[in-house]
Amino acid sequence: LGIGQAVFPAAANGSVVTRDSAVVGSALIGQSGADPRYFWPRPSAAGNGYDAANSSGSNLGPTSRKLMDRIGETIGTLRAGGAEGLLPADAVTASGSGLDPDISPDYARVQIARVARERALSVEAVEQLVTAHVEGPFLGFFGEARVNVLNLNLALDATAAPGG
Repeated sequence: LGIGQAVFPAAANGSVVTRDSAVVGSALIGQSGADPRYFWPRPSAAGNGYDAANSSGSNLGPTSRKLMDRIGETIGTLRAGGAEGLLPADAVTASGSGLDPDISPDYARVQIARVARERALSVEAVEQLVTAHVEGPFLGFFGEARVNVLNLNLALDATAAPGG
């Protein structure tokens, strides 16, 4: 505990993110969210969704009716929000832990039109925010590019709508 506090204090304390002295989340643990004004995380299979005390995948296989129904509901929600075209896998499937704080740049881009419309921002302004928040693979080659949903949404809140 002492070494963690000395060497990695932010991580040892949960990588807590604050705004105006209030805790708004963790950079390492995803949060549920369905407000159309914000970017949505990927679905979670942890407990009742983003339940850090019940972190795990669903263990549902590709032939599972329950999994297919859940994916179908998610697709319906995304389509109702204006998502068009092919949806990336992380838009409809949970991560192994069910707590992933990141989404793919493709999933973020699918949501740009909805977020721009709901916030009365230009699509271009929201695209620029997404592009600015894309993190490349770790050390340039481990993993894939990603977007931290909490950080993107905080940046979005800091962006004023025209005339507002």
